[in-house]
Amino acid sequence: MPCTTVLVGRKASHDGSTMIARTDDGSFNVKKLIVVEPKDQPRKYKSTISHAEVELPDNPLRYTASPNVDLKDGLWAATGINAANVGMTATETITSNSRVMAADPMVRLQKAKARRDREVSGGIGEEDFLVLVLPYIRTAREGVLRLASLLEQYGTYESNGIAFNDENEVWWMETIGGHHWIACRVPEDQVVINPNQFGMDAFDLEDAFGSQEAHLCSADLREFIAENGLDLKMDGAFNPRDIFGSRRDMDHIYNTPRAWFMGRYLTPYSHRWDGGNAEFTPESDNIPWSLKPDRKVAAEDVKYMLSSHYQGTPYDPYLSRDTGVRGQYRPIGINRTGVTSICQIRPYAPECAKGVEWICFGSTTFSAMLPVYANVPKMPDYLSKVTLDASTENFYWSSRMIGALADPHFHATVQQVERYENAVFTEGRKLIREYDAKIAETGDLRLAEETDRRLADMAKAETTAALNKILQTASERMRNRYSLADL
Repeated sequence: MPCTTVLVGRKASHDGSTMIARTDDGSFNVKKLIVVEPKDQPRKYKSTISHAEVELPDNPLRYTASPNVDLKDGLWAATGINAANVGMTATETITSNSRVMAADPMVRLQKAKARRDREVSGGIGEEDFLVLVLPYIRTAREGVLRLASLLEQYGTYESNGIAFNDENEVWWMETIGGHHWIACRVPEDQVVINPNQFGMDAFDLEDAFGSQEAHLCSADLREFIAENGLDLKMDGAFNPRDIFGSRRDMDHIYNTPRAWFMGRYLTPYSHRWDGGNAEFTPESDNIPWSLKPDRKVAAEDVKYMLSSHYQGTPYDPYLSRDTGVRGQYRPIGINRTGVTSICQIRPYAPECAKGVEWICFGSTTFSAMLPVYANVPKMPDYLSKVTLDASTENFYWSSRMIGALADPHFHATVQQVERYENAVFTEGRKLIREYDAKIAETGDLRLAEETDRRLADMAKAETTAALNKILQTASERMRNRYSLADL
C-alpha cells in the first residue's frame, strides 16, 4: 500500500519520546480507531488475502488498531500501541528488484484450478502483521524478532517496511523477497524518512552476526547475497538499498521527491536542497535514509511533513501560476489516505499513560491530528463507531468532507484549515498535560478514558465548526453563482 513513514529517535524529539508515524494510503479505505481486548483477540488467525492460517499464543495484550470498517478485503489493522507501551506501524510498501525476487520468490496464494486440486495458501502481509505481532511483544526489538520468525515460517507475498517503538528504541524492519529480512535500530539523534522504497542505505553486518546491538537480519543473509550475486558494491561499502532495492525512473516521480521534501524540512541549514549546487534534488537516488535534524522534532513537525504537497516549491499542485513542474510529483498528503497515526511513547509520563496515539483521518493536508491515550478499555464513539455511509457523527467522515470541500477552493480555505488543525493540536496538548498530572497524582487509569472522551468531544466541536466555515466558503464559490441579486 502506498504510504510514507517518519521515525523519530528519542534524542531527536523535543521531549525525549520516540515516535513512529505513517500515512496509510489505501484506496479511500474507511477507517476507525478501536481497542482490542485480550478476550477479543483470535487464537487462530486466517488471512483473507492469502488464506494463511496462524496459531496464536494464549496471552495477548490489549492494543489499539485502525482497521478497515469494511472487512471484505481483510482487517488491515494498520497501526497501534499495546498495553506494554510498544507501538507498531505496518506497513510501508517498499520496492525491490528482479534479482531478489528470483532468488527468494514471494509466497502467493495458489487457488485450486480444478475440484481435485488442493489450494496452497500464501504468506502473510500488511493485512495481517499488526494482529499477529503487536499483542505479543513487550519491546520494539521483540517486535522485530517475532515478525522475523513468522516471515521465516510463512513467508510473505509483498515487500514491506515495518516500524516498532518503545520508550527507548525505534526499530525499522524491511522484508527481502519471500522469507528474508533486515532490521536496524534507528540512531537516537536521527529521524528516518521512508517513502515507498527500500530505505536503509547502510548496515553493519558485523554487528548483525555478532553482538546484535543495533542490527538484525536473516541468519543466512550473507550466503543469500553471495550465492545470488546481489552485492553491487564497488567501494567496499555495504548498501542495502543498492542490493535489495530499486532504481527506477518511476521512483523519481513517486518516491524520491517525498524524501527530498522531508529532508529539506528537517535539515534546511546543514544540507543544500535547492539551487544549482544542491546536494540533493527531488530525483536524487542517494537522499539519506536518516538525518540528524537541525532542530528537535515534535508531533506537529511530523504532521507537517506528512501533510506535504510541496508547499514553498515550484512543484506545489495548488500554485495559481504554471511553473512548468507544478503537480509533477506525488504529494505526501495525498487524497486517498485512510488514516495517519503517530505512535508516541513518552518516558516521562506515568507508566499507564506513556503511550499516546495521534490520529488523523483522510487527506493529511486538510485534516487535524488528535492525541488520545492508548491504554484504555475502549475508544470514544466519535473515533470508533464509523459507518460505511458518510456521516458528520464521526471523525473519519467529517475529515473526508473537509478535504473534499477545501481542495477545489484551496486558497480561499487554507487559513481556515490551518486554524482548525492548530486548534485541535493546542487543545489536545492542553488536555493531555492536564491529565498527565492528574494520573500521576492519583494513579487512576480510569482518568485516561475520561480524557479520551473529552478529547473526542473537543475534536467533534472543532471539526464541526471548521466544516461549517469551509462549507460556506465552498458554497459561495460554486460555479453556478451569479453576481446579479435575484432576491
